[in-house]
Order: sequence, then structure tokens, then C-alpha cells
Amino acid sequence: MNDDGPRNNVDVARWIAVEDAAALRREAYRRIVSCADRAIGERGEFRIVLSGGNTPRGVYRMLRGAETDWSRWQVYFGDERCLSIDDPERNSRMAGETWLDHIPIATGNVHVIPGELGARAAAQAYAALLRSVGNFDLVLLGLGEDGHTASLFPGHDYGDAVDAPETLAVLDAPKPPQQRVSLSAARLSRAREILFLVEGESKRDAVTRWRAGEYLPAAAIRAPSGIEVLIDSSSLPQAV
Repeated sequence: MNDDGPRNNVDVARWIAVEDAAALRREAYRRIVSCADRAIGERGEFRIVLSGGNTPRGVYRMLRGAETDWSRWQVYFGDERCLSIDDPERNSRMAGETWLDHIPIATGNVHVIPGELGARAAAQAYAALLRSVGNFDLVLLGLGEDGHTASLFPGHDYGDAVDAPETLAVLDAPKPPQQRVSLSAARLSRAREILFLVEGESKRDAVTRWRAGEYLPAAAIRAPSGIEVLIDSSSLPQAV
């Protein structure tokens, strides 16, 4: 991990607490649609990076009904499990079933990580694709109970150095499957807006450690405009 610059993003994170999971979904939906409208109006397209996991599922379902020009959306993924393309555990499959398969978006606008190729080959292929892509407009991220985000895990390379590659091949993830592909912290940080979605009491310890300044993977994401953490009340430390 890189030791240059700020050790974590806690000082620039804007913590936005909401009452519960339903409120979190509503606010996340509002922010995503607003960001899309702004990006399309200013630059003609909207580049979004999707998070996997359980927390964004409800948000993705809500997005089916968004009034937007889907032809202007370019969808990327923050990480992927190295499984067959139709495996229900893949992030791309979850996003498809809950949202993308239900809207009129062109297949070529959804940029899936080819995890079925294996971690090294998939990481190389996705890195090649991303080299022609500028800054993302919005990166969605989650927070694991151990403080991981995307497939960046504690004790592993975060890819946070200035010269870090676009993607990382993860060969020994601490949870199955062991092989994964993740955008590096440096590439995830190249975004106009970054929004973490944090839900559930099980995340409280990771949130406490992050806010205390521990250099968790989530703390390695640093954007010039700062980051926003949308968090439900059950995830907050009890003393807050």
C-alpha cells in the first residue's frame, strides 16, 4: 500500500445519516438520478460504476422507473467474482436481474468485467477497456463488515499508489470465490462523485474503525471533491 499523501479519507468524507434502509434507498435513488441528469446535461453522457452486494439491490430496482435517457448511460462495475457469466453470485447478474435487464439500455453501454476468463485475464481485459475512459461521473461503493470495498480487502493491495494499475487481479480473497477482479483504489478515486451506501448494524464496527482513522480499504478512496457516505442510523456508532 502507498504511504504517500493522506492516510485516509475520513477528514474529507461527508457522512449523511438517514433513518433507515428505506430512506437510504430513496436518497441514493435521488442522488443517482440527479447526478445522471447533471452529467448528461453538461457532457452528454453519464458514466456510473456499480457496486455489488445486498445494499444496492433495492436502489437498482427503483431505478427501473427513472425518467432518463438510457442511451446516454455508460455502466461499469467496481468489481466482479470470477464465475461463469450466468452465475447468480456475479455482480453483473445481480444488476441485470434487478435493473438493467428491465430498461431500454443498449448492450454495448453495459461494460461487464469478464470474470469468467479468470482473475488475471479479466483484469487485463477490463484495464484495456478503461484506458480509453475518462473520469467516472459517479462511483457507487459498499462497505463490508471487515471494511472492504469493491474487492479490496484488508491486508491486500489496495492499488492506492499514484501509478497503480486500473484493475487488480485478486487471487486469494478471504471470502469465496477467491478469484476476483477489482478496480484499484486509484481508479475508483478518478470520479467526480463517490457515494458509499452503508446499511445495517453489522457494519457498525467497520464504520467506527473507519471514522477513527484506521486505513481500511474504504479509507483509500480519495476523490478531489471528497466522498459522501450515505448511512442508515443502525450502522452508526452508538455514541454518535
